[in-house]
Amino acid sequence: MATIDPARLLGDLATLRGFGRFRTGVHRPTLSPADVEARRWLVARLQEAGLDARIDGIASVFGFTRNPGRRLLIGSHLESQNEAGWLDGALGVICALEIARALPGLPIDVVAFADEEGHFGSFLGSRSFIGEVTEAEIDAARCRTRGVALRDALKQAGLDGVPRVTLDDPSRYLGFLEAHVEQGDELEAKGLRLGVVTSIVAIWNFRIRCAGVQNHAGTTRMAIRKDAGVAMVRLANRIHDTMPQVVAERSVWTIGRISLDPNAPSIIPGGAEMNVQVRDADPAVLARMEAHLRALVAEADAAGPCRVTIEDGSKGIPKVMDARLQDALAAAAEARAPGAWQRMPSGAGHDAQVVALRMQAGMLFVPSIGGISHHWSEDTKEEDIVLGCAVLADAAEALVKG
Repeated sequence: MATIDPARLLGDLATLRGFGRFRTGVHRPTLSPADVEARRWLVARLQEAGLDARIDGIASVFGFTRNPGRRLLIGSHLESQNEAGWLDGALGVICALEIARALPGLPIDVVAFADEEGHFGSFLGSRSFIGEVTEAEIDAARCRTRGVALRDALKQAGLDGVPRVTLDDPSRYLGFLEAHVEQGDELEAKGLRLGVVTSIVAIWNFRIRCAGVQNHAGTTRMAIRKDAGVAMVRLANRIHDTMPQVVAERSVWTIGRISLDPNAPSIIPGGAEMNVQVRDADPAVLARMEAHLRALVAEADAAGPCRVTIEDGSKGIPKVMDARLQDALAAAAEARAPGAWQRMPSGAGHDAQVVALRMQAGMLFVPSIGGISHHWSEDTKEEDIVLGCAVLADAAEALVKG
């Protein structure tokens, strides 16, 4: 078994927590001053570990081994959601750093992909690594909350003109491993300490618009109103109440954004819009959910009095994790925590599903206290963090040594 240093692991996580600390979590959006500072700190730690470390032209951090042999890539991401958790992404990066230090003679590369959280775009760092991000996309990208252009943010960080690292030869790698907090409560609810990820869900987004007639809230009779807000709320209720008819056990659906036009107390809204997101790991289930959603929209449109339309948003691809990497993680989990682990799908998106488009990938989960994530109160027990890193290290050692 690999021997990691728990104090060093937890100490580095605590130091990283200080970059953009917000209450008990962090506020470290991509290419913010705190994020850039954290990336530079990580480069220094990787160099101390004997790796050839750099920040590439999309702001991903790489630590390349100098050891010969087919490599294993380990990592996650550094940035956070706004005012969010301190372990989401950071756990996987620091586990990778600790494994590289604990196994110094093995060919292990470390990565912290940029912008997994999507401040500027969808999985920019990992998508750039596999060759899916164009210069035109970088030119057009702007931060969804701060409004700054990606080019300007990269320039301010000193990365203007720096080459991007791309996966020119996938055969150089045995695979990619990512450790992550579960971001749900299943492990905790079952009294388990580890999850070996079997698959990562696809996320499909849709935009629904209701078009009515804007008018005076005091003088327009109820009988003649075409209230887009009411039409939208009625449809939202139908979606929530009837979607269970077509889903699978782990399917989820969310109405995550609602807007009225105009959004004023004395005006009947003439327009309304909502975003509906569905998630599952089975394309057939996703297709059923989409068909049901479109049928509900058509039903609402036909019933009136408002026009109702639906548009496609982004649509991801579900990805099954590599069986060999799953088995290595499972064997390590059973050795360290007999009977205290399970195989399970991921309901959240991760860099591993992007990297898996070009090479084998595997993921390991540790429990999230209370199932909370994307919030500053996110946390995981220290003993579970240490166990997760040790299991990941054991699996990495077994894979590299064959």
